[in-house]
Amino acid sequence: MLPTSEILIDYSSFKTSNEDKKALYQQLILPRLIEERMLISLRQGKISKWFSAWGQEAISVGVAIAMKPDEFICTMHRNLGVFTARELNLVQLFAQWQGKPAGFTKGRDRSFHFGTHQHNILGMISHLGSQMGVADGIALGYKLRNANQAVAVFTGDGGASEGDFHEAINLAAVWELPVLIIVENNGWGLSTPSNQQFKCESFADKGIGYGIEAHSINGNNALEVFETVKELSHKIRKTSKPILLECKTFRMRGHEEASGTKYYPEGLIEKWEPYDPVVSFEKHLLGEGIISQQWVDEIKEQLNTLITQSFDEASALPLPHSTEEEEEKDVYAPFQLKHQLPEKIHQEEMRFVDAIQLGVAQAMAKHNNLILMGQDIADYGGVFKITEGLLETYGRERVRNTPITEAAVVGAALGLSITGFKSMMEMQFSDFATEGFNQIVNNLAKSHYRWGQNADVVVRMPCGAGVAAGPFHSQSNEAWFTQVPGLKVAYPAFPEDAKALLLTAFEDPNPIMFFEHKKLYRSVSGPVTQEYYQLPFGKARKCQQGKDLTIVTYGLGVHMALETLAEMPHIQADVIDLRTLIPWDKATVFESVAKTGKVIVLQEANITSGFAAEIAAEIADHCFDYLDAPLKRVGGLDTPVPFNAGLEQLFLPQSRLKNEIINLYHH
Repeated sequence: MLPTSEILIDYSSFKTSNEDKKALYQQLILPRLIEERMLISLRQGKISKWFSAWGQEAISVGVAIAMKPDEFICTMHRNLGVFTARELNLVQLFAQWQGKPAGFTKGRDRSFHFGTHQHNILGMISHLGSQMGVADGIALGYKLRNANQAVAVFTGDGGASEGDFHEAINLAAVWELPVLIIVENNGWGLSTPSNQQFKCESFADKGIGYGIEAHSINGNNALEVFETVKELSHKIRKTSKPILLECKTFRMRGHEEASGTKYYPEGLIEKWEPYDPVVSFEKHLLGEGIISQQWVDEIKEQLNTLITQSFDEASALPLPHSTEEEEEKDVYAPFQLKHQLPEKIHQEEMRFVDAIQLGVAQAMAKHNNLILMGQDIADYGGVFKITEGLLETYGRERVRNTPITEAAVVGAALGLSITGFKSMMEMQFSDFATEGFNQIVNNLAKSHYRWGQNADVVVRMPCGAGVAAGPFHSQSNEAWFTQVPGLKVAYPAFPEDAKALLLTAFEDPNPIMFFEHKKLYRSVSGPVTQEYYQLPFGKARKCQQGKDLTIVTYGLGVHMALETLAEMPHIQADVIDLRTLIPWDKATVFESVAKTGKVIVLQEANITSGFAAEIAAEIADHCFDYLDAPLKRVGGLDTPVPFNAGLEQLFLPQSRLKNEIINLYHH
């Protein structure tokens, strides 16, 4: 994939002034000199890992100086030039690579896995392509504010094979978002060559498939990158439409230093050496008399001195010394519920589904920065009609139909949060969260702990069995998320709680997985406060009280417990509805177990490794001395949820619950 021009790199046709060329050259050599120092530091054990940008600097630098300083750039492994061109403090940057608290992540993440609002940079996570959906969200935030800004997002030729790439570009195209998608095509995905990754001649060819404009340029020509990005970003701001830009280049070193370059064909590196973007541009400037060798030597000496001083200063900084409390505190953005019960309340009988609909409507009325996203939620009102009527009230900017792109939309939700918006993403069914799983558990959940960026996102999750919907529309998959630090999980059982907890979820600046049982939507009704009313997370409801035993449960399980106990009036039991799982109300549970001495933990989901096991373990740890009988767990069968109604009832735990209640009562 060598450039086809007989002239190695042609700088003659570009209009950049000589002074700007000199400034561009200084920006080019700084990351190269830093890398030279980092390669030495890696061998000395002073840093643990290094992803080389050697040979690709022109792309990062050209993009960074062409974009406006107040516009976000979303980066990848090899974009050191973006960080240096945006003038990050080198001491802090070196501290980041050394795992020091003075870095951008307090030693919690490595290399460029961080963001900084001060410099409008969002770094990657290890899952290639995931930042592309986030870029969509940032661009949407710009568009909603009429900010006349663009976002630049990097990906590689390898990462472009991921679903995130396709979903994010498709979403950007459909929503006409101001995004510049930059594909750094260096010909290799780690050790896999391009001909084993894709069949297109150029990534610019892909633009047709997405209905967007696309271009391909020589990524080793710093002037071409700079002038092209400047022109395209101006066009994007004017039209608010995405553009794809392929920058052809070559990585002169390994994917990361430990992998080496033995997989390269013999002589390939040598063939690319004349196209080195730093050396080539330096020769051009010297040949044109724009700079002198003395000037070059002086600039390099100044920069090397700065690098050495900054690295030594970072090396002298202390290593992390934290506590369990401090580490756990930073997992979530601070939140204290201020408003709870209004002085005067008016209640009306409402179905579960109508209570949730009311909660979403009241949240939209209160939070004018709340954006709703999901499949079929606009004109159609959602498959369960939760958002019906909201399009007419708030318009398409705030009530947004999405393509079938769960990963891109969850990523966009984080991007909206970065630009100061709240968002709700409706999973059409909780089962489909698998399509956005990485974005939920690695981007939403870890963002605040890693670099202090909260994700003000509510993911609504219609879930559960009992409606004969089969294996892919019936799961109660809360345990997939309760194990992930950084997420909060709500799972109400009654209309009043559903509405009040949903309003709390919209207030909370942290990512909330909000489970809504489909069977309860239209089968359960109750009095619902019509005023704006919230409930705190982590506070259980005692549905009924008794001395014989305790049943701890949530969601549909609450109704299973109440119905089963109604058939056995001689057994008096505490029924505790947790309402939220992260956090959950340990104090209320422990108090009840201490009183009754017997406990059943009930869940609808498959019995193995469900959230009931976590509750049971905590009870065994804290209430062992109070137990008068073995602690019991009851849950669904360890099978997928079957379609046939009879088989589904066999799957669900209600019949097994009755037997366990009787056995425990007589123990």
